[in-house]
Amino acid sequence: MPQPPTRRPRTSRLEGVRLTSLRRLRVGFILIAMVVSIFAARLLQLQGVDAAAYAAKARSLGAVTEELPATRGAILDRNGVPMAESLDGLMIVADPTRTEKDAPKIAQLLSDRLGLDYIQTVDVLTDAKRPDGTENHFGYVARRIPSEKARAAVKELDDLGYKGIDTRWDPVRSYPGKDVGANLLGFMNRNGDAGGGLEMIYNSLLAGKDGHAVYDVGGGNRIPLGDNSRVEPQDGKDLHLTIDRDVQFYTQRVLRQAVQSARAASGSVVVMDSRSGELVAVADYPSYDANGDYFDKSDHLGAAAFRDVYEPGSVQKVLTAASLVDAGYVNPLTRITVPEKLKSSDRVIGDYFDHGTLRLTMTGVIAKSSNIGTALAARQMPARQLYRYLHGFGEGERVGIEGLGGGPGLLSPWGDWIQVERDNIAFGQGVAVSAVQMAAAVNTVAHGGVYIQPSLVRGRVVDTQGRVTGSAVAQTRRVVSPRAARETAQMMEMVTDPVEGTAGMAAIPGYRVAGKTGTAQRIDPKCGCYGRDFTVSFAGFAPADDPRFTVYVVVHKPRNGGGGGATGGPVFRKVMGYLLQKYAVPPSGSAPLRTPVEWVPGSGPQGDQERAALEERFGDEDGPAGGAAAGLGLR
Repeated sequence: MPQPPTRRPRTSRLEGVRLTSLRRLRVGFILIAMVVSIFAARLLQLQGVDAAAYAAKARSLGAVTEELPATRGAILDRNGVPMAESLDGLMIVADPTRTEKDAPKIAQLLSDRLGLDYIQTVDVLTDAKRPDGTENHFGYVARRIPSEKARAAVKELDDLGYKGIDTRWDPVRSYPGKDVGANLLGFMNRNGDAGGGLEMIYNSLLAGKDGHAVYDVGGGNRIPLGDNSRVEPQDGKDLHLTIDRDVQFYTQRVLRQAVQSARAASGSVVVMDSRSGELVAVADYPSYDANGDYFDKSDHLGAAAFRDVYEPGSVQKVLTAASLVDAGYVNPLTRITVPEKLKSSDRVIGDYFDHGTLRLTMTGVIAKSSNIGTALAARQMPARQLYRYLHGFGEGERVGIEGLGGGPGLLSPWGDWIQVERDNIAFGQGVAVSAVQMAAAVNTVAHGGVYIQPSLVRGRVVDTQGRVTGSAVAQTRRVVSPRAARETAQMMEMVTDPVEGTAGMAAIPGYRVAGKTGTAQRIDPKCGCYGRDFTVSFAGFAPADDPRFTVYVVVHKPRNGGGGGATGGPVFRKVMGYLLQKYAVPPSGSAPLRTPVEWVPGSGPQGDQERAALEERFGDEDGPAGGAAAGLGLR
């Protein structure tokens, strides 16, 4: 049978559609692959070949470098109480591209609320273009503003609809005691730079090192996925002082009252720990509030007790007497006939009080503060020897605390001395010292004849100039023997005797007090000669039988007519009384030594018997007077 013819199978519409879709998909994939390839090539170019160039261009258009301030170290007193510290504060920053339009109004509000300079603020707010023509998105409007004031001002601007102002953390320097210790601390000016004092001397220690952050900004906002690098700040270290803030506060208040009562120009009080040489208080008046905004240093900024030099007057007699005792020329009972006047070169030396011929012991010369008696006693000692002793006490050399303005003072070479200059130097004229210098010199007697370099910083610290300072490296040297120091202290005790001495107002009940008054003429700069103004002072230590503290008071140009005893004595008594009570120093275990201040002709031989009496009183464990001097090569 014949087979039926074979038919071609029909292609359904559905299959046709499928074929057409596959073709289109293939074409689409090819097109997508081509586009992706183009983007991939461009991305490779951007991230690989031209990455650095485009990153630099992005930074030039909208990158911001923001300072991350380090926290400045605190300045602490001997008990860890802050005298200068960094508190929470804010900086106010601006995006000038957003503040340029409303700059005058924004600047006026910030000027009213924060005391900012209007013109300078407008300049920052309108600085929308960099020198190369690119946009500037960051500027400092104000630094170190207390947090509450900064936030309130920025919120007020935001409420008024002004944009582009923000805050960043920025520590504020604060001085809790205001004027307490300001003369030592210095200050930070409105630019955040150390303006003097310890802030400047130890700036490298205190300041630390600021960090920074770099990030991209677009449209006035930080770009989340933009460049973001950060270097963390390194905070500064604390500085520990020898100062007791409570003693500093009290001493400044007592000094202020004394200067004002005397209608004087200025004054200083130095308090030393007799055993260590540490400065417990260094007060100056006038002073200032360290929280103020200072750019130019005025006369009352800085530490006058270190910086200012003057002729010390009769406090110098302590150093002269100790030198003479140590070298074996006198003892507390040495008899000196004091005439009414003393010829010296082409001049005539007199005492502050009128008198005829006096018969004083060396103790009497100190107790009565006789210039003539001191000059006669000192004439026994060669000029070269006296010079070396005085230099040993620290005169003519720096006290070792650099940066506070403390110079060496003035002690002219002994070879230049004529008779009148030598006599004057013996009782405190013709030589210039600072208050800290004189305090350290007198403290040498309190410390058993050993000079201790004064220290203001505890431990061992390196200052900004690379100098090593501090109590741990304070230098010491023996100047006079322990015996000479004790006998000098014995003579000084009679100064505070209410009957025989010139400073009965410096006595403290229950304690033996050794002291010495001083009154010195001041040079009138108009004529280069001694004028009508004086410097009065008082130096002393207590307890005299076991010294714990040395206090030196100096008042310049008093107008009330008071001398060292009447003006400086009460200040000494108040400050020393406060110290003895605060540090719980027990009262003296023996009554004051009442050494004779006068001698009567025919009362007995001078010398061996009196010396034997002194040896019985003090003991002879130190050997003969002058031994220490011989050891120093001073004789």
